[in-house]
Amino acid sequence: MKYLSEKSQRCLNGIAHLFLSFFLTASACAQATEVKLNQPDKTRSFSLMNALNMRASVRNWAKRGIDKQDLSDLLWAANGINRSEKSLRTAPSAHNAKDIDIFVFTEEGVYLYDPEKHSLTTIKKGDFRSQIGKQNYVTDAPLSLILVSDITRFKKADKKLCLNWAALDAGMVSQNISLFCASANMGTVPRTFFDESKIRNILSLNPSQHIMLHHPVGYLNEN
Repeated sequence: MKYLSEKSQRCLNGIAHLFLSFFLTASACAQATEVKLNQPDKTRSFSLMNALNMRASVRNWAKRGIDKQDLSDLLWAANGINRSEKSLRTAPSAHNAKDIDIFVFTEEGVYLYDPEKHSLTTIKKGDFRSQIGKQNYVTDAPLSLILVSDITRFKKADKKLCLNWAALDAGMVSQNISLFCASANMGTVPRTFFDESKIRNILSLNPSQHIMLHHPVGYLNEN
């Protein structure tokens, strides 16, 4: 077996260094896009009956951002994992398809909630909340949640049936959002009137991903 020439060896070393640099850069970027959330506080004492009694559609908000713990608890309540041994969610889904994804719009950026890690994955930096809709209560909300169903997660069913299941699953998550907000001095309203084309562009959705609902969220106005 012939030994490599010095020139060939330098070339291979250069390629190896390039691949290593690329790997380290990619790893750093991947880590930078993940935003860790606080562990959900499952000891909150507000009762379900009180939450049902307080639930209402709210369209005005206090002028302050959402507390980190409240954001964590809200997302977990909406569609987080409550039985880790089987990765099952707080909201049911047809055939356990887990088709609903929650996209989070804040002043800082747009994120995808990852229930498995209970973290946020950065989609885009910057404030895109005004792109969702033109109503003042939409643009004024400190937080917006977009519920998206990926119907490819349903197996062996036609599109019409998949969309029916998607609507039901989105409704389950939506009610969890509403009840949590009622229990946490927060307000929200489920909406189907939004700028779909702009949202699809911001989120880079594929044809199988369907925007089902929008929840603007904020603390109740004390006035």
